Amino acid sequence: MPSRGNVLLAVKIAGNTRVNLDGTLIATDRLRVAGPTKGVDRWWSGKHKKHGGNVQVLTVGDGWPVWVSPVRPGREHDTTCARTHPGLLDALDRWARNEHGEPTTGRKALADLGYLGEADRLTVPYPRPKTGELTEDAKCFNLLHSAIRAVAERGNAILKSTFKVLDKIHMSPSKITVIIAAALMLLHVEHDRSV
Repeated sequence: MPSRGNVLLAVKIAGNTRVNLDGTLIATDRLRVAGPTKGVDRWWSGKHKKHGGNVQVLTVGDGWPVWVSPVRPGREHDTTCARTHPGLLDALDRWARNEHGEPTTGRKALADLGYLGEADRLTVPYPRPKTGELTEDAKCFNLLHSAIRAVAERGNAILKSTFKVLDKIHMSPSKITVIIAAALMLLHVEHDRSV
């Protein structure tokens, strides 16, 4: 499996101007495992109402998956998972900057509201204010962001629909890392494509 840095370099050399980061839950029939908080299961995803592991998927502009992270417990939020993978957010931040370290309009790392806590490094939509409405500019930005980033979901769907084993893992969730990495490599070989 190529390193995240090599993947981002290949994406840059290939002329891609956008990458998308999105988390996906790989379901498992894992038994209960106590989490860090009393009464909370480590692998239970409250959002999806099932056991599973959270995997971060990096896709290029057309939704083609180019990198997958090691698995994290399903109870963890996407931002937490992204922060847990050493250097992931730093690498995306560097990728979206020019040679002088300044943000560039040419390359963007897009993510959904699940990554709002990293809005200084990732391009995320504007959240709706607790009081009031979004401005017209913010609504327009969100509409464009949503249309452009929607293909990130395609990367998750490509992996899960091509490899039915990813529908539900019937072993320890820790094995998800090896299985999804192998699925990504097989996908690249099968389609003779990396970025």
